[in-house]
Amino acid sequence: MPFTMWDRFPVFGRHDEATLAQLRRCADAGRALGAALMADGHKGYSQPIGGVLFYERFISPSGVGYDIACGNKAVRTDLVYGEIRRDRERIAAEIHRRVAFGLGRKNAERVDHELFDDPTWRDVPPLMSLKSMARDQLGTVGAGNHYVDIMAEVPEDWRLGDPIADGAPVWVAVHFGSRGFGHRTASGFLNLAAGRPFDAGAPGESMDQPPTLIPVGSELGQAYIAAMRLAGRYAYAGRDYVVDQVLRILGARATFTVHNHHNFAWYEEHRGVKGWVIRKGATPLFPGQLGFIGGSMGDVAVVVEGVDHEESQAALYSTVHGAGRVMSRTQAAGKWRRQGGRRVRAGGAVDMDAVRRRLAGAGVAVCGADADEAPQVYRPLREVLAFHAPTMKILHVLAPVCVVMAAADEYDPYKD
Repeated sequence: MPFTMWDRFPVFGRHDEATLAQLRRCADAGRALGAALMADGHKGYSQPIGGVLFYERFISPSGVGYDIACGNKAVRTDLVYGEIRRDRERIAAEIHRRVAFGLGRKNAERVDHELFDDPTWRDVPPLMSLKSMARDQLGTVGAGNHYVDIMAEVPEDWRLGDPIADGAPVWVAVHFGSRGFGHRTASGFLNLAAGRPFDAGAPGESMDQPPTLIPVGSELGQAYIAAMRLAGRYAYAGRDYVVDQVLRILGARATFTVHNHHNFAWYEEHRGVKGWVIRKGATPLFPGQLGFIGGSMGDVAVVVEGVDHEESQAALYSTVHGAGRVMSRTQAAGKWRRQGGRRVRAGGAVDMDAVRRRLAGAGVAVCGADADEAPQVYRPLREVLAFHAPTMKILHVLAPVCVVMAAADEYDPYKD
C-alpha cells in the first residue's frame, strides 16, 4: 500500500484531520525541508506521534517530546520456550519484584555508570540540579505504555492463542526512555525557550499549540542538543541495565541485540541537504539499519531491517514505533478520581479482568498494566506494517509470553 500525498507531505496509513493539521503546523512554523507521517500516527502534544520533521536551522524540544530518547531494546537469548513455558507466572512476578516500575521510583540498587562523568552535566548548568534524581532513577522503567516483555519467536502468521514451539528462541524486550531526567530536561528547555526559568513549573500547554523551535546556532539550541544527547545516553544505559537484570533472572545470556530510540533528533542528510530530523514516535530505519517495533500485549512484535526504496526516502528513512492507539487512555480506563485517599480510575470501556483472563488462556502472563494498555486500544501491528512494507524486511516475529508493566493505579503525567 503506497503512501499518499497530503498537502505536500507523504502520509502512510489513514489519519484524522486533526493529526494531519498538526503535521502541517509543525512544518509551516519551521519552514521544514520535509515532513512525513507514519502509519501508527495520532494526535500528540504540538507534534503528532508518528510525525517526522526535517528542519535545516531549528531544533524542536516539543517535537522530541517529554520522554527524550524513549525507545526499545530487544535481545535474543540462549533459552528456548520449552525451558520457561511452565515458569511464566513466576518469571513475570520476579521481574515485577526486581525491576522498579512506576513514576518517581528509585532503583533499590544504586547504579554507577560512566555517563555521570560526562562533561555535559557541567557544561549545561541546569542539568546539575537533576543529576541526583537521574542517578536514583537509572535502571527504572516508569509507567504508561512502558514495559518489560518476555517473548518467543514464532512464524509470521502467528495469532494470539496459537501454540508456540518448545524450541522457539526466547527474547527479552523493554520499552522506556530517560525517565524523570528527560521529562525535567524537556520541561526546563521549553521554559527557557518561553523566557521562564528552567525550574519553573511545567508550562501549561494545549495539544494544538505551535511547536517550540530553537535556532540550532543559538546558545540555547546548542545547550538543548547537548542535553538531549546526554538523555539519549541515559536512556540507553537504563535499558541496558534492565535487560541485564532480566537476563540474570532467566539465567540466560544475549546472542543478538537491537536497540533504538524513537523520540529523538538526529543530524542527517537527505537529498543532498543536511539538517535536523525530529522523530516523535517514529523509528529511524536507514538501509541495513535494524529496529524493534512492539505491538500490544496481545499481538506480535517484530525486528526489522531497513531497505532502500523510494518510499523509504519519502519517509525520511523512518517507520512506525508501534501499533498506534485507536482509543484514548480515558476512553479505555476511565477518568482519574480520588477514592479513600488514592487515585483510581472508573468508567472506562475496557473490562481489564476479562482481558487478563483472555490473555492467560492464550498463554500470556500479565503482571501490572491497566485497561489503557489492553490489546483493543491499539491497531493490529501487521495492519500498520503493511503501509510500510516496501521499506523494510521483517527478520523476526515475536509473540508475548510475559508482559510486565507498572501497577494499574500508577498515574502517568508524562506527555509522550
